[in-house]
Amino acid sequence: MSGKTIRVELSQRHDYRFDIVFGGDIPVLTSDEPAPLGADLGPSPMQLLCAAVGNCLSDSLLFAFRKFKQVPEPISCVVTAEVGRNDDNRLRVLHMNAQIRLGVAAASLEQVDRVLAQFEEFCTVTQSVRQGIPVTVEVFDGEGQQLK
Repeated sequence: MSGKTIRVELSQRHDYRFDIVFGGDIPVLTSDEPAPLGADLGPSPMQLLCAAVGNCLSDSLLFAFRKFKQVPEPISCVVTAEVGRNDDNRLRVLHMNAQIRLGVAAASLEQVDRVLAQFEEFCTVTQSVRQGIPVTVEVFDGEGQQLK
């Protein structure tokens, strides 16, 4: 098991708005809650969660295709999160869905079935999130054909 530690620093700017510092040359990101709590001046924590899941899944899919020297680009992804109340009447992310679209037709790629069968297992963020939130993943090719 790896002993790597990820460090991110958050500093409150005003009310629910925070600067997120990743370190190095990575630009500072400002997050904020939507109104009425915040001023909607940056992505909310739920939007950041969706972005993390979608980015990790897209990266894993791209990596899996490139392992077989395939070019599926450009890849795009839309992640939605269903937010609702749990049994204690607390707002929670109840379910997430990721729709990934390849930039080319599946017929132009090799090893598609093999890639689709394994890429999710290598997505650190999604597999971690799945321990508490169901996440469904759909993959479409560049012609709109659903592959998964």
